[in-house]
Amino acid sequence: CGAGSLALPRRSMIGVFDSGLGGLSVLAAIARELPTADLIYFADTAHLPYGDKEDHYIRSRVLRIGGRLVDAGCGVIVVACNTATVAAVAAFREHFPDLAVVGVEPGVKPAAALTRSGRIAVLATESTARSERLADLIRQHAGSVQVHVAACPGWATRVETLQLDDPHFAAEARQHLTPLLDSGVDQIVLGCTHYTFLAPVLQPIIDRRAALVDVADAVARQCVRLAGMEARGGGGLTLLATAQPERLQAALPALGLGWLRHRLRSAARLIVA
Repeated sequence: CGAGSLALPRRSMIGVFDSGLGGLSVLAAIARELPTADLIYFADTAHLPYGDKEDHYIRSRVLRIGGRLVDAGCGVIVVACNTATVAAVAAFREHFPDLAVVGVEPGVKPAAALTRSGRIAVLATESTARSERLADLIRQHAGSVQVHVAACPGWATRVETLQLDDPHFAAEARQHLTPLLDSGVDQIVLGCTHYTFLAPVLQPIIDRRAALVDVADAVARQCVRLAGMEARGGGGLTLLATAQPERLQAALPALGLGWLRHRLRSAARLIVA
């Protein structure tokens, strides 16, 4: 597609974006809830990962990509990245005040409501783990619940490279999770949309000692509330990426999302943003 604008009807689509593959977990939840909606997924693969970037850089990327999605015809935009939501969703809403914007934030609130032990954990990127927004979420929703925040460097990149069954990662994950479980944590928040795809590795480690908390379905329900006419399309899906779009499309079956391929309008496309 190059740098040209996309010739799509204005305000008739739902746009979902992330730095890479992680937001596909949110896209899948939306696609299940809204089978007739026309969807665009935008992966900023030329600039991933976001998790180790400074906030000002992430904000500039979010605003630039948001502009492209508005030009493409999106009336609802989902910032399907915890790091980008934390760093930039407020600026995004201010810049596009007439859009319906949905952010993705760590599920501290549901985890705090569900815990029986009074201890929860948040697995997050380095950027999210150090953010004031996460600290605010904990202050607002955790109350007297003890919250352990664990930065997980390299986990999102593992998903991007589809190294999902590497035994070395299982050992690394066990090192992260065992002290949390031993401290009595019974709810573990997946604080990055990429981490959904690591659940098959994490779940056997956790066993029945704790539950994983993922907000993708809650985000999809919010889209249902906001979508209106945007939910009544032809059920198409457009995949866009700032680098290697073919890898984005090829990742669908590898991530267990092969069923999304029947919604594709065309092959994934490269776009400059």
